[in-house]
Amino acid sequence: MKFENKSLHIGACSWKYDSWEGLVYDSAKPENYLKEYAAKYDTVEIDQWFWSLFGENQVVLPKKDIVEEYAATVPDDFRFSIKVPNSLTLTHFYKKQASEPLVVNPHFLSVDLFHRFLESIEGLLPKLGSLIFQFEYLNKQKMNSQTQFLELLNQFLSGIQFKQGICIEIRNPYYLNLKYFELLQKQQIGHGFCQGYYMPPITEVYEKAYAYINGTNVIRLLGPDRQGIEKTTGKQWNKVVAPKDDEIPGIVRMIRRMVDHSGMDLYLNVNNHYEGSAPVTIAKFYNFLNKE
Repeated sequence: MKFENKSLHIGACSWKYDSWEGLVYDSAKPENYLKEYAAKYDTVEIDQWFWSLFGENQVVLPKKDIVEEYAATVPDDFRFSIKVPNSLTLTHFYKKQASEPLVVNPHFLSVDLFHRFLESIEGLLPKLGSLIFQFEYLNKQKMNSQTQFLELLNQFLSGIQFKQGICIEIRNPYYLNLKYFELLQKQQIGHGFCQGYYMPPITEVYEKAYAYINGTNVIRLLGPDRQGIEKTTGKQWNKVVAPKDDEIPGIVRMIRRMVDHSGMDLYLNVNNHYEGSAPVTIAKFYNFLNKE
């Protein structure tokens, strides 16, 4: 790997894949996946606590024993990116059928629920790198306007005291304007750069907004076709099947600009769905970083 910058952390969007044998793990079924993973990388994203909303009075938060297990498994300098529960970021409950009416989620951007979530992950806070607020695409039925969204977001951010590592990831391309980035700058909050899911290239987003980028930021390489790449790989995530060598150099230059010149903390979280194998893609990034 070689390239070193204390502000940059590169890892995967999850860690438990038997097909990473020989890439990350010594065997197909390690005794402790996370422990072996943490011997190779210094960060990982936790996605499992995102799925938390199962009914108006059924919000599931992280269990203390799991939190403590994760904290005890990794070295002191290891950092977790954690996706906050979708009970905080969904405006409405998921519909089981398209014909069903939308039902408002009463926990959307709840300051009280956020504080309860923080309490549930207290054991991981010393090893917290980023907290990712992932919002879905908000159509007119779910959010009247960007103005309304920014007002609600500003109200929430102004109501919390803990802002360590918070990043906002939105899936509305037209929300990525100066009003949005000005709010992040004002609140000292980072942005979650999403490469994929019909969002504009992150390098273009950064060029337009770099003067407003501050705090801790996350780049999430998710890929454009989740179902297609799963079909191609058969969910065997040990090789690249959809190379992105045309866009990786530009992302590398963006990364260098962010960490070399601004010194901000930056997390690069790579998904298997980006090219077909997160560990292989990570190795490619280190190769490009060492050349730049």
